[in-house]
Amino acid sequence: MPITIRIPPPLRKYTNGAETVEATAQNLSELFEGLDQKFPGIKKVLCADDGTPQRFLNIYVNDEDIRFLGGVEYRFQEGDEVLLIPAIAGGSPEGAGKSPLDGNRL
Repeated sequence: MPITIRIPPPLRKYTNGAETVEATAQNLSELFEGLDQKFPGIKKVLCADDGTPQRFLNIYVNDEDIRFLGGVEYRFQEGDEVLLIPAIAGGSPEGAGKSPLDGNRL
């Protein structure tokens, strides 16, 4: 059963720049395995050693958070579109407490 995986820019360095990938997977475990076969090393970025998704990885199936669809138990349906979104954070302690607009302390 083919599904489409959309790859956001932060993960494309692991997919040789591919924005979408077609795959046949029935669940997240198979999805991670299939992606790792196609793009060696991506699995360690997407999931923990026990196969569960990394804490920072948000997964959407047809624009619905997979956690509300059953999480790792969700079984993909033909034509599903899966979006992998890594949470991104940043900042610098050097600028902490300063207004980003004028540099003055808040």
